[in-house]
Amino acid sequence: MLRVGARIYAQQCAACHGAKGEGQPNWRDRGSDDLLPAPPHDPSGHTWHHPDEQLFAITKQGLAQLINQPDYRTAMPIYGGVLSDDEIVAVLSWIKAQWPPEIRRRHDEINVQYRQSLSR
Repeated sequence: MLRVGARIYAQQCAACHGAKGEGQPNWRDRGSDDLLPAPPHDPSGHTWHHPDEQLFAITKQGLAQLINQPDYRTAMPIYGGVLSDDEIVAVLSWIKAQWPPEIRRRHDEINVQYRQSLSR
């Protein structure tokens, strides 16, 4: 799965998010097009702050749908219809495999907290 994720990441994601997940410069500041640059997926970014379900939804359906703001503009493509669910999971798994153990542990805790909040 990780090999598949690495290949798809290189083909679909690396041009914006960087070959090593480093993201684009000044990723917190909107550009002249009023869009945010691609954030890093490495520990310096905020990807690991989001539970798996949200990362999957952003990738498949787009951020605008996840945050229920249909007019929200982003340069991030919507990959539903481009990648299968299994391919999206493979890419996200590869990204997470690049994180150091401490970040993976913290992300696991975020997943547990998120899933517990859904069951209340």
